[in-house]
Amino acid sequence: GEDERVLAGAEMLAKGDLKGFGALMVQGIATSIDALSVGFTIAELSLTEPDNVLESGIEIKAAPPGKIIKSMSLLSGGEQSFVAIALLFAILRVNPTPFCILDEIEAALDEVNVFRFGEYIKKFDDNTQFILITHRRGTMEEADRLYGVTMQEKGVTSLVSVDLVSDSVN
Repeated sequence: GEDERVLAGAEMLAKGDLKGFGALMVQGIATSIDALSVGFTIAELSLTEPDNVLESGIEIKAAPPGKIIKSMSLLSGGEQSFVAIALLFAILRVNPTPFCILDEIEAALDEVNVFRFGEYIKKFDDNTQFILITHRRGTMEEADRLYGVTMQEKGVTSLVSVDLVSDSVN
């Protein structure tokens, strides 16, 4: 199950087994993408500088439905966002964090996929508290609380909060 995967990932990192950890991450990314209902295929996840792990980037080769597997740099902005979001959630599966701030992570997604993202992020809110900076309706609809900054008079800003769980406005 999920706990076994987390322990396996931590064990691989502790032993320096980056190939095993990479394989686990590919599996986690594929699981995240499947759950997001995108239909992508992840073919390869590798380090750009395997000899310098701490400074290395990650090369992801992914294929959207009906396309040939290609480098991330050749995907559209929305496709790149989906793979990046799936990578983030794969990391959170292996190594959950208590707190995560995401700034317009879903900005390049179309409306349907923004709603999918909003629904999917709720699956992680038991272990991780998310602060999302967004202008997208689908993401806001899945939030427990919204904060907004408004300027009704020039130079005077005010903060508005809405608790969507208890339906109260402050």
